[in-house]
Parts: sequence; C-alpha cells; structure tokens
Amino acid sequence: MEYNDTAPASCLDSATFKISVSVALTVLILLTIAGNVVVCLAVGLNRRLRSLTNCFIVSLAATDLLLGLLVLPFSAVYQLSCRWSFGPVFCNIYTSLDVMLCTASILNLFMISLDRYCAVTAPLRYPVLVTPLRVGVSLVLIWAVSITLSFLSIHLGWNSREEAGGSGGANHTVLPCKVQVNLVYGLVDGLVTFYVPLLVMCVTYFRIFRIAREQARRIHHAGPWRAATLREHKATVTLATVMGAFVLCWLPYFTVFVYRGLRGDAAVNQTFEAVVLWLGYANSALNPILYAALNRDFRTAYQQLLRCRYAGYADHDPSLRCDGSRLPRTRSQGPGQQQEEKPLKLQVWSGGEAAAPRGATDREPALSCTVSSSNLLSCCKSLWGRRFLQRRRGGPSEQPPRTPPSQAA
Repeated sequence: MEYNDTAPASCLDSATFKISVSVALTVLILLTIAGNVVVCLAVGLNRRLRSLTNCFIVSLAATDLLLGLLVLPFSAVYQLSCRWSFGPVFCNIYTSLDVMLCTASILNLFMISLDRYCAVTAPLRYPVLVTPLRVGVSLVLIWAVSITLSFLSIHLGWNSREEAGGSGGANHTVLPCKVQVNLVYGLVDGLVTFYVPLLVMCVTYFRIFRIAREQARRIHHAGPWRAATLREHKATVTLATVMGAFVLCWLPYFTVFVYRGLRGDAAVNQTFEAVVLWLGYANSALNPILYAALNRDFRTAYQQLLRCRYAGYADHDPSLRCDGSRLPRTRSQGPGQQQEEKPLKLQVWSGGEAAAPRGATDREPALSCTVSSSNLLSCCKSLWGRRFLQRRRGGPSEQPPRTPPSQAA
C-alpha cells in the first residue's frame, strides 16, 4: 500500500472553521489525557481503590491514556493539515495503534459490564467468580484480541482490499493513511469489537437495572417511598448514561466501518467519516467520568487529588479535615471565648471539687472529645479525671484520698 500525502476530500478550507476545529480537537485531547491520568493517580495513591473490581477501570484508563498520547495528536495533525507527513512506515504503526487501542478500550468496557453483572446478580459468590487469576486472564485476552485485529492483521495485509486492475506491478493504488477494510475484515472486526460486546452489555445492564428496580420496590415497602424512588431514578439515569454514551460514540463509526467493507471507501463521504471517527475518540474522554466519577470512592479520591492531599496520609492522620487544614492546639481567642481560660473544676471521687491547673486543659487528650457546650464538662471529667487524681494522690484509685496541700496548710 502506498500512502497519500495530498489533501483529502475532507480538507478544511475556511480558516475560521479550521481554527474552531483545532480548538475542539485540542480540548478533546487534553480532556482525554487529563481525565485518565487522574484515574490512574487516584488508584495508585488510594489503597481503598486497589481492588479486583477496579482492575478493569485502571486498564481502561491506561488504554485511553495511550490513545490520547500516541494516536489522537497525529490524527488531529492529519485532519487539520490535510496530509500525512510522517512516512509510510509510521503510517502502518499509527493505524495499528489506532485499531489496537480502540479495540482494547471497548473490550475493557465489555469486561466492566460482566464484572458488575457478577457483583449484582451473585454478590455472595462474587469472590469465587472473580479471582485474581481470572482477572489476569481476562486482561491478557483483551490485549491478545486487540493485537491480533490490529498489528497482526494490518501488517499481514488481511484488511487490504484488492482493487480492480490493481494486480499488475505497474499499477499502484494510492490510498490515504487510514485503516483499510475489506469484506471479511470489516465483518469480523465489527462483530468481535463492537456488535457482540454491545449485545452482551445490553443484556447485562438490563438485568442489573431489573435487580436495582426490584430492590427499590422492596425498600419502598419497608421504608419511605421517596428514598426508594430516588434510588430507582438514580440507577436508571446511571445505566442509561453509560449505555447511551457507548452507543452514541461507537455505533456510527462501526456502521460506517462495516459499510466501507461492503461497498468500498468511495461509497462513504470523507467528512462524515472523519466526524464519526472523532465521535468514537470522544468516548475515551467520557470514560473517566462515566466509569470512575460515578463511583463514590473515586469521587472522594478525586477531591483529595485536587486538594493535594493523599488518602493514605489522611488515613494515618485523622486530624486532617476534608479541606486538608489542621487546627492548631493553641489559638488566639476572641472576646466570646475568654471564659475557656478559667480553670476547669473536676468532680473528684471523694465528693469535693478541685481546680485543674491551667496548663492541663491545653494537653491533647488520648481520646476525641465533642465540642458541644452541654457535654464538654462531662467529657473532660471522663478523660482527665483519672490522670488528675493519680497525679494528685500518687497512687491508684483504690488508695484512700489524701488531703489536698491547700487543706493541709
């Protein structure tokens, strides 16, 4: 195959429209890279997210990140400059990476649907069904299928279309730098990569929706109807968003892909083909939002990353607040807080009252104490009473109470 470095039919002529498309493509690439980097960092820095369930989400994020780094920039340059300027060898590598990463991304979505189906339909058997070995085999299978349909098929010419009159040695077919599709390759790749996973995902998410709806009805009979209705509505919106985004992004592209295999490249408008291609790329920017941000643990990890506080550090230091601030032990007090400077009187076991030293209230207790004004005195008694009496009496609580120094004097 010879590549074509001339302007394709979808070349942008208007300068204003070309600038608009450049901005849109740049934003899409940056969102794809940034969103998937955040997912990988969230799992790497938060121990709570390191589970078998999130292995497929991490694999999906890594695949989409590689797509945003290795494929989308060259696709944008090729789309905007209207010519391929990187040579025929890199053209084969570029198209192979494109097919491999898009296929791996879709197959990861397929595995996520199976994982959630097992977690919802068989929660007690889930640890037996989903094991580290099976997850590893699934990931290896995803990449094996992706490499077979991309590098192996393209470099062996399984996807090439034999043009009429192109068998002679003097006649060379000049083709643009994009994935070539024949009838067999179009049907096999379309079925394995999209249509079969789409069918399975529709079945699994429909079963998940039915189970969620049944649970909402049970909660409706056992509790307030408003909470059950909100939960059912949330489950419906989530599943509809996940499936809707997947179908909207990839169905047009694979429809055109199979049609190209049936009728040839000349039967498809080049501008429409470019639009559906970038619509499929947009799914890689939506995946971090759909499959990670809808998870409560991922949302918490996102907030901690944005506030530059790691979850592991916050777990070891419970004094860290949500915003990463730490309250000092001693602070300047306003006029309304001057009554806290008074000595705290503790009820001792002998029935009398003793004044605690001023410095004792500044010590950090071993247990946390509520700051409610009604419970402050009782809480401080329980925290500091034993320590204060042992220091004043010089022995355990069973010894007879000693006379305070002030009374002895």
